[in-house]
Amino acid sequence: MATMLDMEETTAGRNVAADAGEAVWFTNNRMTIKATAEMTGGAFGLVEGIGPAGSSPPLHVHHREDEGLWVLEGQLTIRCGGETFSAGPGSFTLLPRGVPHTFVVEGDTPVRLLSFCTPGGFERFFAEAGRPAENDGLPPDVPPDVAMLREVGERFGLEFVGPPLAPTR
Repeated sequence: MATMLDMEETTAGRNVAADAGEAVWFTNNRMTIKATAEMTGGAFGLVEGIGPAGSSPPLHVHHREDEGLWVLEGQLTIRCGGETFSAGPGSFTLLPRGVPHTFVVEGDTPVRLLSFCTPGGFERFFAEAGRPAENDGLPPDVPPDVAMLREVGERFGLEFVGPPLAPTR
């Protein structure tokens, strides 16, 4: 399994190969950290996420960073403040800091997306609240440790403010 140590560094930039990055199982998702605050001078963090059908994080607020979601595969319903968006492949949604948001994976197939947070640093939340991925697939579907998620989230300026979103389809 590839890690950040497999990253190719050049004088012109950095390249993280398709199968590289720090892969973690976070709740019932697989998250691969592709860019860290350390790599980007604090500018941003980038995480590739794969979530199973029906997956939804609790309604939450980022107090330190803006988050962008770019859907690569699958379908999401995204709630941000009082607005709801449908997002499929190629869609980009901006979730501003301080605004409660969540999403749910619609349909029968997983979603694959890129989560871009600026400034960087939030990408470490997934590593601290998750565990190293044991294989290339999704983790077993077990109930999350809500108390641990809240405690780790607090350290990263993340506040849980409501329930997950239910699928509409």
